[in-house]
Amino acid sequence: MKRRDLIRHLEKHGCEFFREGKKHTVYINRASGKCSTVPRHKDVIDFTAKKICKDLEVPLP
Repeated sequence: MKRRDLIRHLEKHGCEFFREGKKHTVYINRASGKCSTVPRHKDVIDFTAKKICKDLEVPLP
């Protein structure tokens, strides 16, 4: 999955950009109080994308 598609999916379901790390971007879901990191690779492995969605309590893409 492309990184930009994952970020669009997260933002569509109420997640917000929180901060930048060295190699990751941190997103937070304020409704559930959960946060997760999105790696800064062009492509994100499907397993990782599903794990990020699960961590943020967002439906799977």
